[in-house]
Amino acid sequence: MLKSLKTKGIGPFSALDIEFAPRLNIVTGDNGLGKSFLLDIAWWCLTRKWPAEVNPQLTSGYMARPASIESEGSGTPSTKSTISFAFTGKSKEESYTSTFEPLEQSWTGKSGRPSNPGLVIYAQVDGSYSLWDPARNYWRKRGNIDIQERQPAYVFTAQEVWNGLEDDSNVLCNGLLLDWALWQKEKGEAFELLKTALLTLSPDSDEEIRPGELTRISLDDVRDIPTIRMPYQQDVPVLFASAGIRRILALAYLLVWAWQEHIQASKLLKQQKTNQIILLIDEIESHLHPRWQRTIMGALLRTVKQFASDDKAGVQIIAATHSPLILASLEPLFDPAFDTWFDINLQSNDRGSHAQLEQIAWRRRGDISSWLTSEAFDLKLPRAKEIEQVVDRASAALQSEQTTREQFLTIDSELRNYLSDTDPFWIRWRYITDKRGLLR
Repeated sequence: MLKSLKTKGIGPFSALDIEFAPRLNIVTGDNGLGKSFLLDIAWWCLTRKWPAEVNPQLTSGYMARPASIESEGSGTPSTKSTISFAFTGKSKEESYTSTFEPLEQSWTGKSGRPSNPGLVIYAQVDGSYSLWDPARNYWRKRGNIDIQERQPAYVFTAQEVWNGLEDDSNVLCNGLLLDWALWQKEKGEAFELLKTALLTLSPDSDEEIRPGELTRISLDDVRDIPTIRMPYQQDVPVLFASAGIRRILALAYLLVWAWQEHIQASKLLKQQKTNQIILLIDEIESHLHPRWQRTIMGALLRTVKQFASDDKAGVQIIAATHSPLILASLEPLFDPAFDTWFDINLQSNDRGSHAQLEQIAWRRRGDISSWLTSEAFDLKLPRAKEIEQVVDRASAALQSEQTTREQFLTIDSELRNYLSDTDPFWIRWRYITDKRGLLR
């Protein structure tokens, strides 16, 4: 499991210092403050490869660069950009500090065979996925010599998740469309796992995601295309499914494919399957209806645990989100002994502005609107911006002894234009204005 991460002088953070929880880590913060950047670095710490380094077709997941490029010979150990991390490997705890080398345009790595972090899956917000499998991507041994000649990782664009991943000479993954069709025809363990994953990740019992019959969608396309059975009892080809459903289909498929291939590779190598699964996921709520957002995190945790059925197996999730519904949905499951919440804000001082990450003490807030006004989203009121401004003016008018009757009448008219008849603010407004006799 990833235990800690520290950076200095890279990205939006002047310095970053994180102690991760062993099970669930939630990251919130405004756009552009470094949530995806944090996940990219976490992936690199665990695998030593940047996603776009493995697959140049990606439009994200590039190598992190120093905030300011140092000229040759100008840096000292105290001023160089650094990434420090620690994680629990298969046999020991790994800790290391990497520095950026301007001449090589890369981050230094420890020589020799790195530690094994277990199965690592990174779901990016654009639909791309990255996978590191200890059975298929780890260095091999030839005699007493460690040799790095295997595929460094499996990194998919959004299209490759569906249509397959290849290198110069090999098919690395068939892709969702072909694998699903093959699994469904075989009616074996892989298809049972896929059905279970889809059912677990479904929004609720009224909208269960179940496979339908294979079909053809064109005279010019000879592929058997998987379908899903919709609540209105029609089988819809997965290629025609909504964006939200397609994202969950891809997630379920990648989880099943990664685990199945890991088991097969472990058998071939005559070694034990991994006892650790680490899932990095960016904006899990993307494209999902609010009803679905309320259940997805708990469902995801249950799904991953189903694969790691061994009681001793560890599952760690690091997830970035913009959704108050995601945070509210965690209230029944969040345990401060195993879970934590980080929030990123913009901080300003005499030297400028920078992003700053802070660990926030978890507490239940109940209503979704209370999460909107929490540290995660920093809204003054859970309302439209225009209504917030009118309510602010009305509150200021109530507190001031200098507000004239004409000003109260103007504000009252604005409130009537914006607020519903049952809005709670009317109670305060009418009580004070009636008491003062301002609107008679």
